[in-house]
Amino acid sequence: MAAIQSAEQEHPVPAFGWAARDQSGVLSPFNFSRRATGETDVKFKVLYCGICHSDLHMIKNEWGTSTYPLVPGHEIVGQVTEVGSQVTRFNPGDRVGVGCIVASCRSCDNCINDLENYCPKYTLTYSGLSSDGTITYGGYSDVMVCDEHFVLRIPDALPLHSAAPLLCAGITVYSPLRYYGLDRPGMKVGVVGLGGLGHVAVKFAKAMGAKVTVISTSPAKKEEAIRNLGADSFLISRDQDEMKAAMGSFDGIIDTVSADHPLVPLIGLLKTNGKLVLVGAPPKPLELPAFSLLMGRKMVGGSGIGGMKETQEMLDFAAKHGVAAEVEVVPVEYVNEAMERLERADVKYRFVIDVGNTLLNNA
Repeated sequence: MAAIQSAEQEHPVPAFGWAARDQSGVLSPFNFSRRATGETDVKFKVLYCGICHSDLHMIKNEWGTSTYPLVPGHEIVGQVTEVGSQVTRFNPGDRVGVGCIVASCRSCDNCINDLENYCPKYTLTYSGLSSDGTITYGGYSDVMVCDEHFVLRIPDALPLHSAAPLLCAGITVYSPLRYYGLDRPGMKVGVVGLGGLGHVAVKFAKAMGAKVTVISTSPAKKEEAIRNLGADSFLISRDQDEMKAAMGSFDGIIDTVSADHPLVPLIGLLKTNGKLVLVGAPPKPLELPAFSLLMGRKMVGGSGIGGMKETQEMLDFAAKHGVAAEVEVVPVEYVNEAMERLERADVKYRFVIDVGNTLLNNA
């Protein structure tokens, strides 16, 4: 297929997906339209889309920001079918992906410094407001149209189905490991929680050469953490003796937990100048006594996804080092049951919808 020569096509792109119509969160088939492929746009056939815990919050409007009908999905991978006349980085047939954002102002300090994820005017991949006033729809659908700046190349070495969750979960943990200097060989890094984020954090930290300890309330996850995911050790956070023995031993900790939990015991595990980085989003404010930070010049920080340059770097690193998400691939008609299981944390470790092979069957 040749690149589109005109500035834009006359007609919008027909699309089909699954959407929530209200805060009950029930998803069902939905016909809609994408914008016409513009000069700088990439159009691609969606083959797989990961199910993020954010999708569960959004379909039920638990954060108060949802707009219905809502087509979720921001871990989207597929194959290019068409490119605009000014597109320079992609061609039809390329393996590509789209993550959590599809636009930003491109002119603020954050955007200039490749931090589009912190742009105050970014546009979310779904339930966001486009510059033309339309609502964005996500990847539980058969086709995507996106400006090439926000399209990522999926390396050939990464299977598409296990690459999809890297576009959210992967960059969410990769970015803080890099930014907070926890990516140097020999660093002692803790990972709190062994779910969709935590299992990828273990893999990335190990690939960077860190000595990785999984910190969990569940002793049953020890064998999985060490034998299957490659963690060096396992720490039961409810075991006071284990926690006491580990005090002052970590260079940094990546906290992936989104439920309410105490921070002070985790801060106690840090060395002097150690860093506790939050990437989960508990619903209630967390207690943070200043004294726990003063004694040891410790830091509590945060991190949210990553810019486009860093996200591509993450994908290339994952391909080079064999880092991929552990996934359960499901047909699109299973999506409501998958959401129920996700709410119960009944998945190892990420659901991925087989859009390419199952969505058409429901048209």
